[in-house]
Amino acid sequence: MTMKRREFIRTSVGTSAAIVAGSATPWAFARKAPLGRADRSLKILILGGTRFLGPATVDAALARGHTVTLFNRGRSNTELFPDIEKLYGDRDPKKADDRKGEDGEALEPRWGEGEGLNSIANEIADGRRWDVVVDTSGYFPRIAKASAQLLAPAVEHYTFISTVSVYAGFAEPGRDESATIGTIEDPTIESFGNQFQNYGPLKALCEQEIEKAMPGRVANVRPGLIVGPRDSTDRFTYWPVRVSWGGEVLAPGTPDDPIQLIDVRDLAEFVIHLAERRTAGVFNALGPKAGELTIGKLLTACKSVSGSDASFTWADAEFLASNGVQPWAHMPVWIPPQGETAGFHRWDVSASVAAGLTFRPVEDIVKGTLDWWNGLTDEQRNTHGLMQDPPRSGISAAREKELLASWHEQHG
Repeated sequence: MTMKRREFIRTSVGTSAAIVAGSATPWAFARKAPLGRADRSLKILILGGTRFLGPATVDAALARGHTVTLFNRGRSNTELFPDIEKLYGDRDPKKADDRKGEDGEALEPRWGEGEGLNSIANEIADGRRWDVVVDTSGYFPRIAKASAQLLAPAVEHYTFISTVSVYAGFAEPGRDESATIGTIEDPTIESFGNQFQNYGPLKALCEQEIEKAMPGRVANVRPGLIVGPRDSTDRFTYWPVRVSWGGEVLAPGTPDDPIQLIDVRDLAEFVIHLAERRTAGVFNALGPKAGELTIGKLLTACKSVSGSDASFTWADAEFLASNGVQPWAHMPVWIPPQGETAGFHRWDVSASVAAGLTFRPVEDIVKGTLDWWNGLTDEQRNTHGLMQDPPRSGISAAREKELLASWHEQHG
């Protein structure tokens, strides 16, 4: 079965939840202990920091006692973190931030009046320094290069949030960070392409430019699917919410099909962990170890945490494909573990685990996601594709009913 690349390469970039009382996990997740204070407080500059991974990274840094500065355009979630320093500008040296608020009023300029990287240069010239920079918003090599070159003399360590989409293909299971990297014909292009085919290779070029600017001082973190509270894509949220509604649930493939993902809070804690130790290198940041988490275990956790009466009807990949049901898009998280996607959920993450990456129980991921979702207002939920018809991720109730009826008709 040939898959459209765009259906499975998109990653999210970008708050603590309680451990589910009394839950048990037979696979190799470790329960998360509360973060303690770091031995030494760092000054951390975060490029971005207002959407998904960014706020989680701020939370992790503050929990460890670090001092955080945010640098962004000041356009998204400006109400977050009122007590930390916020500096505004556009990191693209070709642009200037017009600094308009949601009401159209001009916002007070705070860093060089929105002059982009020139304003950062002025701060550095005045002696401004940070211990670590965390880059959650680098997508094009020209801009990544400019940022890294400018910050190189002003920071000790650079952590870049990349993606496993940098790799050339997903057919081979068990690959590590030495796997072949994808390339792009025109490295100067600044478009992801109609099917996001440029996204991974451009991220790889960003990695290379940052490493050139700060050799031996860079951690390139390559997540897969990032999930958990504040995920605006609904790519994972579909399952906890859908299963919580109960009834017969159309489930993809077999319960034993492997999946790998990373809770945004685990990823954020890993980023801060690397920063505290100035750890350089390349890290596949997703988990758990290949084969230890399956789509069946995920859906079982969704049922257990929500307390629903859900039952699962497992439809094989051939049935789904024949009915136009696409992996990843219509059946979120899941990808058939055969053929050209056999290795998509089977990455070797041993280097990241050795460097300090840990994973919370899948029940905790589900609970954190449901707690966040249930805390949204109806208006906030309506901004999510999950509430649209058809939903942006997953399938509608009517479509699910049709598919279940067709499955039962064919299989008695």
